[in-house]
Amino acid sequence: MFEAHDFSRAGIRPSRKKPLFPVKEPLRQYLRKYGRETMLPVSYQDLLRFTYSVPLKDKNGKDTLWDVVTYDMHQWVYLREVLVQVYAILKTEGDMSFTHHLDVKRIDFCGFGNSQPFRIQIINKYNDNYDHYYIKFADASRIYGLELEHILSPDRIVFFTDHNTLVEEHIAGVPGDIFLDVNLKYSNTNEVRLAKEFVKFNERCFVRLLGDMRSYNFIVNITPDIEDVQYRIRAIDFDQQSYEGRKNLYLPQFFKENYKFVQLVQQHLDMDSIRQYQTEEHTLMTFRLVSARYRLKELIDIMSFDNISKEEKISQLKEELAAHFQQPLYLAAKTMGQLLKIHLKQLLRKSLLLVPKTKNRFDD
Repeated sequence: MFEAHDFSRAGIRPSRKKPLFPVKEPLRQYLRKYGRETMLPVSYQDLLRFTYSVPLKDKNGKDTLWDVVTYDMHQWVYLREVLVQVYAILKTEGDMSFTHHLDVKRIDFCGFGNSQPFRIQIINKYNDNYDHYYIKFADASRIYGLELEHILSPDRIVFFTDHNTLVEEHIAGVPGDIFLDVNLKYSNTNEVRLAKEFVKFNERCFVRLLGDMRSYNFIVNITPDIEDVQYRIRAIDFDQQSYEGRKNLYLPQFFKENYKFVQLVQQHLDMDSIRQYQTEEHTLMTFRLVSARYRLKELIDIMSFDNISKEEKISQLKEELAAHFQQPLYLAAKTMGQLLKIHLKQLLRKSLLLVPKTKNRFDD
């Protein structure tokens, strides 16, 4: 049954602080092969040299958990130039001919998040239009999460690494917690379509073992359609890729922060509809897997020998998944990468067998 869970009573929560895992050479070679590793003119460590910070408030005066950071003049002049160059690398493959009218308006820092990101605001000096991107410490588990999102989700992800620095594009949309507080009250909100999308998002996270999808870790995109609107929920935080030991932490339906989404599902969808949408998502993920099967296999093979979690969490997760699916194959896994490979086969095998000329291609 599609239901919520009382986390406050059960005491089940994601880890308060996840360690950062280094990018080892096999993953580095993968990043080079697929154009993710490039030479950047600035590093994460460069941005840590700020002189002071001021809390950033939203338009209602509420703390955003971000701080606006300030640098000495010499450092600021340098950063303004190189951060515009990084934006060009993200947006125009490094073509600097479009950068003369761009500038850095603001740099924000979030010490609250696992990756302690910097958010760079780039402004067009001609029309005041602005955009954002992020610079973070390169964490292996987050990179696996970004790559899996790029391969298996409906959306593509642009990011680059350079040694210990990770640069990510901004994913635009309404943060899930704000959507629940504000947009859900609008009279034109299509609750049925929103409930359907949450079921599909919930399934995507579980299939690829992306954890901690509380409402502030994903966004909602709203697209006008012929007679109404469509919704797309997208993850924006990939720190908890295949890290936690609790099975339910990979299912957004079990977070109290998402309870209003779960209520919509319970109110508007029956079990036949829920199973239909889950199967639809399995089918779509299978087509994406098939189209990028060699790249995905290469990634998971590297992940299978990498250390991105703790032994006790791996043991707990494989036991819970084995019990949930009545599938002892999970118990043979030694790493989170091996667990993910078994899990993908477990959930997508039926769809894989229905795709012409792809039988057993993921079993190698």
